[in-house]
Amino acid sequence: MPPRKSRSKSRSRSAAPTKATNTNDAPSQTKLGVIGFISNSIGLGILYSLGNALGILKFAGIALGVQWGVFMIHGLPNNSDKFYDLSGSMTHLALVLSSMVLNVDKLHPRGLILSVCCVMWFTRLGSFLFARILRDGKDNRMDLYKLNPIRFLGVWTIQAVWVFLLNLPILVLNSVNQDFFPLGPLDYVGFVFWVVGFIIEGLADAQKNAFRSKDANRNKFITTGLWAYSQHPNYLGEHMLWFGVCLSGSSVFSGVQHLAWLSLGFTALLLWKVSGIPLLEKHAAEKWGKDKAYQHYISNTNKFFFGPSTGEYK
Repeated sequence: MPPRKSRSKSRSRSAAPTKATNTNDAPSQTKLGVIGFISNSIGLGILYSLGNALGILKFAGIALGVQWGVFMIHGLPNNSDKFYDLSGSMTHLALVLSSMVLNVDKLHPRGLILSVCCVMWFTRLGSFLFARILRDGKDNRMDLYKLNPIRFLGVWTIQAVWVFLLNLPILVLNSVNQDFFPLGPLDYVGFVFWVVGFIIEGLADAQKNAFRSKDANRNKFITTGLWAYSQHPNYLGEHMLWFGVCLSGSSVFSGVQHLAWLSLGFTALLLWKVSGIPLLEKHAAEKWGKDKAYQHYISNTNKFFFGPSTGEYK
């Protein structure tokens, strides 16, 4: 699924396989095809309804076009998700750039600043995720989806939805005239949230990457750095920066345009209920569930917001 930062806290991604990676227990082709049809239909429905309601349907088409294009050129012929994360960054870039080029007469400092912020975010995250899959070879969670082409297409369609929803504030802002809405308090508070969130997310990812790079930590979970104060500091940072984008955009939004807040809402849904925290905690529990040190960590460390460090288990 789109935000694919949810990994077991150890270096090895294959150490705690789930049933989804066991093809012997895989659902039938018919069932996978039905699930794929449903996921594609829901994705297309969201793209059309939101794009039409906000007057940005062309951008929904661009997001879908990039995702389906990479799927048809590489994903389907090679039954591969190698460029899945990279295609997400390509879609982000296509949406942000097209929103500026196609609305050049409406560009405003607010939209330009937030557009640059988004480019910085997905460039950092996209390169981080792409480097990881080049190192690890594949994402085991994708194995089940690749058993059926329609089901596999569904994950690309959902990524188009994710990228489109994430960029809603930018797409809306760059599509409306902001001349009568100078930068104000909401913008400056939003910019601060974005900067702080960007730093937290980047630092947390860097700390985990450095931790994993040491052979001595191969079968350990990280409890140092920002991870000593929050179980998911990277997700905290991501929530903060998208809250900042939406808050700044609220200086301009009116009526149905407030649907742009779905950017933050959909991110929270994915990270808290779908492919983020649930999978991470499941994998961790399978590997370290009986480890007293791990039990101590999850019982005494704040799950999301920063709190006191519990120190090492003794």
